[in-house]
Amino acid sequence: MAERKLTLKKLMEFYDEVLSLPHQAEVKREIRDEDDLFLLLCFSELLGIPNPVSYYTLELYPQMIERFHDWHLRMGMDKSPLTGIRCC
Repeated sequence: MAERKLTLKKLMEFYDEVLSLPHQAEVKREIRDEDDLFLLLCFSELLGIPNPVSYYTLELYPQMIERFHDWHLRMGMDKSPLTGIRCC
């Protein structure tokens, strides 16, 4: 009985993986786009765009500095576009 449950569980996991496989690239792209928008909102004041939620995003800056380097490289900028942030 335990062996049957194990094979059924493996079969269900395989089924879930087969269904989600074609959509993995789409999901990763959507997550990356959402992350880029979030970074833009957080660093918008440094770019000269007024940020209506700057009070709430101020606490997030230390954690986001670590991801800023990957973001500006993905956007095609060799060096940081912001003078106040050195990540390279």
